[in-house]
Amino acid sequence: MTAGSPTAADEAFQLAILQGVSRTFALTIPVLPTSLSRAVGNAYLLCRIADTIEDDAGLSLDEKQRYADWFNEIVLGKADPAPFGAELSARLAPHATAAERELIANTDRVIRITLSFAPAQQAALARCVRVMSDGMIHYQGQETLDGLSDQVAMDRYCYYVAGVVGEMLTELFCHHCPSLKPEREKMLRLGVSFGQALQMTNILKDIWEDRSRGACWLPRSIFDPRGLRLSTLAPGGGGTAFAAGLNDLIAVAHGHIKNALEYTLMLPSNETGIRKFCLWALGMAVLTLRRIHQNPHFMSGQDVKISRRSVKATIVLTSLSASSDLALKSLFGLAAIGLPLTEVPASAPALIAGMESRHRL
Repeated sequence: MTAGSPTAADEAFQLAILQGVSRTFALTIPVLPTSLSRAVGNAYLLCRIADTIEDDAGLSLDEKQRYADWFNEIVLGKADPAPFGAELSARLAPHATAAERELIANTDRVIRITLSFAPAQQAALARCVRVMSDGMIHYQGQETLDGLSDQVAMDRYCYYVAGVVGEMLTELFCHHCPSLKPEREKMLRLGVSFGQALQMTNILKDIWEDRSRGACWLPRSIFDPRGLRLSTLAPGGGGTAFAAGLNDLIAVAHGHIKNALEYTLMLPSNETGIRKFCLWALGMAVLTLRRIHQNPHFMSGQDVKISRRSVKATIVLTSLSASSDLALKSLFGLAAIGLPLTEVPASAPALIAGMESRHRL
């Protein structure tokens, strides 16, 4: 079943709704080449719809599974998006934002654009949405203050919500730049690190906000040996033991950022738009990790949020250096001075953990 060809109004809606549902991606997506910007923007909206289903407090687990399966059929062009958008937008809990409601209600507009892409692009988007949906449903009901068991479990969670996005971006980049295809397999592995670098940074920044809603994504294996129970931690607590555990996780996130920079430098130097898309996100992640490292006993994400001035400086410096590998290595080396580092293999365990879901598509 097809949703028809996209209209000018559909294209205008996609551009406008991006501003409403993500300030960060509304900033970075437009720097991509036009054809890529359109595909990546659409992919973000698809993922946001899947995430809205998972996050809705008013839906039961069975209902979330039903809507997720329905949505995946829609993304594949096998179901009509209009009834889905009308039904789900009316079911969303009061905490859903106006922009999220508008996005869901206009699922048909988003899907018309999705189904206008080349088959390889559609396949990349559909796989990403399927794996992400499977993973998020898997973790439903597992949100507790006890945290995850170990680093591998954290890797797996990060894969489902972000690493798979790194794989999807790789497929889109390779489609846009055929010269990248010989490096595709390596880039897919490094792309997982790209996603995990950003996701781990967000997890560390949002520790206390997540806890306020009953969730903790930190690994117990890091904190239990230090005599800390994640379920009893309070903002600002844990003393030096908590700071040391946080340091270990910062080191792993830094390792993923190092891989993600290698990934970015594999992109053609003349593709400055794609490079800037990656660099801006990585630059802000490095600065956020520095803030957390300097203030491990922060009480909320606002305490370690980087300033607008830092955001602007990141954009300017990485943009000026975008075509120079040497300049970028130097810039990121300076930004990461003092951060602990754990080298992370490009073939992350999370990649293997996603294989079962991958074969379901």
